[in-house]
Amino acid sequence: MSETAEHTGHHIDVKEFHPRAQAAIHDPKIRKNFRSAMDGLMSKRKTAFEGWDLETLRDLGANVRLRALANLPDLLEQLEKKLIENGIRVHWAVDGDEACRIVRDICKARDAKTVIKGKSMVSEEMELNHYLEEQGIEALESDLGEYIVQLADETPSHIIMPAIHKNTGEISQLLHEKTGTDLSNDVEYLTASARLQLREKFMNADVGVSGVNFAVAETGTLCLVENEGNGRMTTTVPKCHIAVTGIEKVVPSMEDVSALLALLTRSATGQHITTYFNMISGPRKAEELDGPEEVHLVLVDNGRSSIYQDDELLDTLRCIRCGACMNHCPVYTRVGGHAYGTTYPGPIGKILMPHLIGLDEGRHLPSASSLCGACGEVCPVKIPIPDLLVRLRQESVDGDKLHPAKVRGHGAKRSSMEAMIWKGWAWMHASPGIYRFGTGAASKFRALQPSKAGAWTDYRTPPKLAAKTLHQRMKERGQ
Repeated sequence: MSETAEHTGHHIDVKEFHPRAQAAIHDPKIRKNFRSAMDGLMSKRKTAFEGWDLETLRDLGANVRLRALANLPDLLEQLEKKLIENGIRVHWAVDGDEACRIVRDICKARDAKTVIKGKSMVSEEMELNHYLEEQGIEALESDLGEYIVQLADETPSHIIMPAIHKNTGEISQLLHEKTGTDLSNDVEYLTASARLQLREKFMNADVGVSGVNFAVAETGTLCLVENEGNGRMTTTVPKCHIAVTGIEKVVPSMEDVSALLALLTRSATGQHITTYFNMISGPRKAEELDGPEEVHLVLVDNGRSSIYQDDELLDTLRCIRCGACMNHCPVYTRVGGHAYGTTYPGPIGKILMPHLIGLDEGRHLPSASSLCGACGEVCPVKIPIPDLLVRLRQESVDGDKLHPAKVRGHGAKRSSMEAMIWKGWAWMHASPGIYRFGTGAASKFRALQPSKAGAWTDYRTPPKLAAKTLHQRMKERGQ
């Protein structure tokens, strides 16, 4: 493969959202799995915030993220300087393909054949696993959910709980077929079996790859939040550790991390704090007994700079990847994550993915919402998701401002029929006489009203036209 060629991975046609959504809605197993999981997560979140002034904490979290984004260029330079001082090698990637090549080059320099991975949504965004496989390097997920998804040759359906679409019986059958474990509904047995299978992989891996939850500019510290201990093993056992993250994950100080951590753990899994909170500040020192010999950080742009230049869409970069918006979304709960066909599903995916892939590719995403507002109400850093969805819906018709080359001119996304209807609507409403004639005729011939009005009336009763217009009623009243 050439240096400039794009690699092939698990690409799903994101334009096929509606058929996949319909299939999910009519799949009782998916509906049950997600309904049960989402109800549990919403309940845990509510309990975890009891006794807290949640709105004040959300305001604090939003202000921390806004301040970091306002100073992002300076903070990134400060972060790079501190990381280099700490002995961490810093790499910059314009897009996912360049990030993959950077990881490959690090592995090749060490003659690495095996990579063990902690949970990282940016690596999913890069399709790193598939790229490394194409390069002859084995990449194994160590997060239990990611490990299950990898065995099933699937993609994550949730950014926090990748295998949430599977129940215990399905997981047991999968592990039995792929690894030879006994069929069992005992969760502890299944977890212990996976742990034994992965422990040897940790010990023999040449390189460990992880994500980053927060990158602290003041100290040059990479923070990693997790529950299973696989993140700590991934970042300490192999002789080389590569962290990959988006450029927006930087925060000014450790003091800022405390507020975001309190919000992240409670919003994501309903925990007061996760089992592990890892702070990585450099490779192993001469007097230390463990830790990697090399630590690398790959800072990935992949469209984020374009988002950063838009004062409104910039709010998308506040996200701390908690998944609360998904857990409370009625659409996500009913169709699951795979229906979206994107790395990031649910409400955050609806506002983030159009930036990364362009509205030409993901124009259905902003419309996959009821605009109920639940996502905005629970977002721990107060991203105005409903407002951004409305903005992107408009752009999906009028043109994609972030990816203008992918749009065939202003209004190109609007069908000829739709354009004609709206022009007629504007013409009628611009003239009082024509408006009164049109509404009067509609009332007079209301018996001819069709009983179906497209897909909207598949599950709703269409409104009936009034026998008299408002002007006629007011005239009768002498007003």
